Amino acid sequence: MTDVLGTVTDAVYVVAVLVFILGLKALSSPETARRGIIYAGVAMLAAVAVTFLSPGLSNFLLIAVGVMVGGGIGYYWARVVKMTAMPQMVAVFNGMGGGSAAAIAAVEILGGISDRTIVGLSIAGAVIGSISIAGSVIAFLKLQGWLPSKPLVLPARQVVSSAVLVVAVGFGVFGAVVSELTWFLPFFLLLLLYGVLLTLPIGGADMPVVISLFNALTGIAVALDGFALVSGPLGDAGYAMVIAGTLVGAAGSLLTVLMARAMNRSIGNVLFGAFGAVEESGGPIQGSMRPMEIDDAASLLEYANLVIVAPGYGMAVAQAQQKVKELTDVLEARGVTVKFAIHPVAGRMPGHMNVLLAEAGIAYDKLFDRDEINAEFPNADVVLVIGANDVVNPAARRAGSPLQGMPILDVDRAKNVLVIKRGQGKGFAGIENDLFYADNCHMLYGDAQAVAGKLVAAIKKS
Repeated sequence: MTDVLGTVTDAVYVVAVLVFILGLKALSSPETARRGIIYAGVAMLAAVAVTFLSPGLSNFLLIAVGVMVGGGIGYYWARVVKMTAMPQMVAVFNGMGGGSAAAIAAVEILGGISDRTIVGLSIAGAVIGSISIAGSVIAFLKLQGWLPSKPLVLPARQVVSSAVLVVAVGFGVFGAVVSELTWFLPFFLLLLLYGVLLTLPIGGADMPVVISLFNALTGIAVALDGFALVSGPLGDAGYAMVIAGTLVGAAGSLLTVLMARAMNRSIGNVLFGAFGAVEESGGPIQGSMRPMEIDDAASLLEYANLVIVAPGYGMAVAQAQQKVKELTDVLEARGVTVKFAIHPVAGRMPGHMNVLLAEAGIAYDKLFDRDEINAEFPNADVVLVIGANDVVNPAARRAGSPLQGMPILDVDRAKNVLVIKRGQGKGFAGIENDLFYADNCHMLYGDAQAVAGKLVAAIKKS
């Protein structure tokens, strides 16, 4: 009977992994992303359910309670969370994965394992998982606004944080060598402290990269725990963890690299550069921001041939996507061509703008990424910037700017630029935007949803 259950368990794990891979593949396109989420969710549910059949598994009631409580909280949170808070939710859930990996490693270590290889793998999983959960919590607090989004730079931060990490690993290795469990308490506490120290100096502009990086670390930690479990009574589950963790680690690593490249930053610079901690030197920008009346802006849009919309996080905060869809429909009814320019880091997580616009019913073929749309800006009669800031800042082309070299949307090269913005504040990077002072740029101050609604009304009235 045990052999039959083992065969069934192995078969389900293999199928679940294959379906999980198909789900990841489907996530590569907004059109198939929903299907990919369903695939991955079903595969994970099957893998968790079949684990109950694993030989040697005990504490079924405790496990079932954990699944129901955790699943219930996750389901409720996913149902009520706003799209603007999605990055925070991703950070927290990712952190829970890292914490779970650290907890599994702790159980393995505290179980008195004699195999040095398994102990080493468990320690590595504990290191990565602990850093991931602590860092993810800080990322959540920054994104939620409960901690300042600007970098919190401590004196001699790199020396202090490196020393904390070295001492923490030293406690873990020494505890493993002498087989004394009391050494592992400071081991875990110092690792959590290191995760905090690592993330505090990272500013809000870099949070999308940080979340992606911690996601990759969580996957790696899960894979390491899987290797440690392979030789135990739950070896089949260990193999599943290795495969799933490796997939998540690889996907998260690739996404991290792509996002860092989109910002023209290295991973090391994101983690240790404290981007945004120092204000740009050179004094204020010459000139002033010039507001425009709604009726004038509506006329400019109505008589344009090509309008390009560049959305950003401000659109998400104002939940203006439906009004933007109405504005698109009104302009297209008057023969205006409308396209959308999507910067990879326009929101607080990859695909943020794509999801919001698709949710409002805007066709995918109207959405263009930076490389596809940049050549069209000089031909655009009007570019409508809605809640975007750093990703449209021409200062990225200026030597000496903290943004120097960051790939941006070249909206300033359009004939006219209209910027919908609540006020005159700076973006996540804390840097003044040269675009707002340009001769071809005018400001439409106010809530993005309200301003877009007024533009729709003005165009319809004309």
